[in-house]
Amino acid sequence: MQTRKIASFNVSAIGLGCMNVSHAYGIPPSEEQGERVVRAALDAGVTLFDTAALYGFGKNETLVGRVLKSQRNKITLCSKGGMAGVQFDDGIKRVIDGSPEAIRRNCEESLRRLQTDVIDLYYLHRWHKAVPIEESVGAMADLVRAGKVRAIGLSEVSAPTLRRAHAVHPIAAVQSEYSLWTRNAEIAVLDLCRELGTAYVAFSPVARGFLCGVPIDVSALPANDLRTSMPRFLGDSHLANLKVQAAYNAIAADVGCTPAQLALAWLLHKAPHVIPIPGTTSVAHLQEDLAAANVQLGDDVMARLEATVNTHTVKGQRYTAQASGEVDTEAL
Repeated sequence: MQTRKIASFNVSAIGLGCMNVSHAYGIPPSEEQGERVVRAALDAGVTLFDTAALYGFGKNETLVGRVLKSQRNKITLCSKGGMAGVQFDDGIKRVIDGSPEAIRRNCEESLRRLQTDVIDLYYLHRWHKAVPIEESVGAMADLVRAGKVRAIGLSEVSAPTLRRAHAVHPIAAVQSEYSLWTRNAEIAVLDLCRELGTAYVAFSPVARGFLCGVPIDVSALPANDLRTSMPRFLGDSHLANLKVQAAYNAIAADVGCTPAQLALAWLLHKAPHVIPIPGTTSVAHLQEDLAAANVQLGDDVMARLEATVNTHTVKGQRYTAQASGEVDTEAL
């Protein structure tokens, strides 16, 4: 597996986003199947594993920790705090809390679930806008000084917020959505990451399945699948995007790779500090994704891809209005 840099870590050029095996896309697979996917990634040479306190309200960290503990010194383990499940009288609910107290509590709970003494890369999952970013990052810097975290990152932040945070403590990575159909990173934050020596970790690199080549029947998705509320998968926007998908699939056929591999290869060719972390519940799909590291794209193919799938051809916002208000990325 080719490698890329996050701070002092040499990591596989394609990592594994572990969320899917516990969270977000309908009924998750069995724990046994989730473990098979994580173990298969290890066997294939993946060294970058990404989880979060939010995913499955702790279940994902527990699974990842159980599988990876015997290989702890061979991998880069990443998790996130500042957004987690909180127990209320009527059940567990997602809460964004970037206060120092919450960050410390989230980290301690993650360490326990992950069965480790230190988290290699710890992200602020969302900037809690009621708390100055300097205060949240300051609390995370304290975790570094305490030896509980080796490096810190931010998720879904704009360039100005990244610069403010980096003035408090070096930011090793920004993790935000980036793919052919979500290009917000290209406004400013991708360039600022290059300037600061910060890695850009791209989640949803295959556009929540859209760039995998098979039309998604939203009506057949479980009610708790995130895509059932995402504007790009609904109504006229979805119908328009299916036409874009067909044109994109034709490019993959010309290149001689699968649509998913093409999406990941595009990211790898965009910049050396970009590291995609696709997620999957299938070992076969995992192996398909990892093979993208061997796909070579010329300038002509890159230009054709970007002319086909871009902010003008893709219809609909990526999030609902409420969810958009919870992120800090520059808007297109």
